[in-house]
Amino acid sequence: MMFVLNDNNYELIKDYKGAFNLEEVKGLITDYFNDYDYILGDYAYNKLRLKGFYDDDNKKATDINKISTVDEYIQKYCAYECRYFILKKKK
Repeated sequence: MMFVLNDNNYELIKDYKGAFNLEEVKGLITDYFNDYDYILGDYAYNKLRLKGFYDDDNKKATDINKISTVDEYIQKYCAYECRYFILKKKK
């Protein structure tokens, strides 16, 4: 699934437990996320939270925001078995 948010093209690459809701994302996404290569959305207490991640080879990437660490982030910082999705920015 492809769509546009803040003049950027995104592809939904993972939708765990049917978490993705375009209208909710549109209500939360800001220019802050324009720089990131990926956006993780997860639900905590029925509230959507967004977190940005970079491609591993992006010069801005650090150990805590590389896409290769997204599974570890979900295990450590998201509710157990929470619904989540991952968006990838298309260049």
